[in-house]
Amino acid sequence: MRAIIISVDFGNVDYPAHAQEFAMLAKGAGAEIVATVVAKRDRPDAKFFIGSGKVDEIALLIQSTNPDIVLFDQPLSPAQQRNLERVFNLRVVDRVTLILDIFALRAKSHEGKLQVELAQLQHLVTRLTRMWTHLERQRGGIGMRGPGESQLEMDKRMIGDKVKSLKERLAKVEKQRATQRRSRERSNTLSVSLVGYTNAGKSTLFNALTRAGAYAADQLFATLDTTTRRIWLENAGQVTISDTVGFIRDLPTTLIAAFKATLEETVHADLLLHVIDAASPQRDEQIIEVNKVLQEIGAQDIPTILVYNKIDMLSYDPKVERDEEGNIVRVFVSAQKREGLDGLRLAMAEAKTQLLGTTNIETDEHF
Repeated sequence: MRAIIISVDFGNVDYPAHAQEFAMLAKGAGAEIVATVVAKRDRPDAKFFIGSGKVDEIALLIQSTNPDIVLFDQPLSPAQQRNLERVFNLRVVDRVTLILDIFALRAKSHEGKLQVELAQLQHLVTRLTRMWTHLERQRGGIGMRGPGESQLEMDKRMIGDKVKSLKERLAKVEKQRATQRRSRERSNTLSVSLVGYTNAGKSTLFNALTRAGAYAADQLFATLDTTTRRIWLENAGQVTISDTVGFIRDLPTTLIAAFKATLEETVHADLLLHVIDAASPQRDEQIIEVNKVLQEIGAQDIPTILVYNKIDMLSYDPKVERDEEGNIVRVFVSAQKREGLDGLRLAMAEAKTQLLGTTNIETDEHF
């Protein structure tokens, strides 16, 4: 699907990273980017978000490039989106809708699909008034996965009933997860969750530690469905590790709410391994964004070890770093090259002793 990207520069120092990330999101959704327009502004325009002069410029560009869709790298209000669509006579998809669409594309499990549909419907309910009558000829493609256009013709009561049903079904999933967690707690098993910015290498690290074969790819949001595996650590016994959805700046709040059952694995973990792309120029900003989401879901106080991944891209050596009290706080690894994993296993084993105390370790199992 041919797309024009509208990128808005408010003069923030992280604008280049933000723009690059949005282009990756667009390509991940299947877009062929035919042009990118940068609009520099001090503040959003109430009617179009961008200025009317830039709107006229893009309208002319649309005539010459013949795109199928316009992708906007900021969240738009329903009125702004409607105004732009009327001028361009094309569907306009903002950042929030694009992220929701990618989630709909990538969700594989029954639970994941339920969570994405719930997020889409909750987002849709705020935009029912426009009804998209000016875009009836356009079907399918980016931003139209999941509930789809037929849902747009529902009134709020029908969507409300659907949302209620989805929440009830997800509540059952949450109850099942709670039962599994209580079982782990009774067995004195350390619960570890991998968290981090999307594409930091969490799934690759998860596979290296557990040999699980979870899907891993060099793309944003390769993992949506939480996968949990048990491993055996020498001198520590059983540990469960969960691979979770990656975070991103401006992650839609509706998505965080819908993925509550999945994110519960993070909230109730004994230990978080915050996986960081050590080779990323935006490493520090990404750490801040992850911490924001952890704060939002109530996981900010869980003991955390920073895992600097992809050290092979920087020619760093594997190592562990301790704080003044002798606790391991940072581990440097290459999940791809399987380097530094012994240091990470040591960090988890020490954390289990500190958090759960010693346990009876059976000798007939070995990691």
